[in-house]
Amino acid sequence: MTVEEIIPLLRKNDRGTLVPCHVQPRASKTAVSGIYGNFLKITLNAPPVDGKANAALCEFLAKKCGVPKPSVCVVSGDTSRDKTVLIPNVTPEDAAQALL
Repeated sequence: MTVEEIIPLLRKNDRGTLVPCHVQPRASKTAVSGIYGNFLKITLNAPPVDGKANAALCEFLAKKCGVPKPSVCVVSGDTSRDKTVLIPNVTPEDAAQALL
């Protein structure tokens, strides 16, 4: 996976970058594991109950991109495997580089 493959998936927003994610909860480790259609596939060690997977996803993306945890949020797909996450104050290019 390269930056050139990730950048077309990301969308610039007036607040930051929107990242479309396909999430696989209850995986052995939390990691970016590739591209799934038009989504970035992310495996999560957290279970999909009581918002734990969403919280783990936001925490993981915040850490990778170097932004505060509370600022990253799921903007759509709360109960779906396919989600859109907002990473504020980060350009798509910087986000793609950080997610490698």
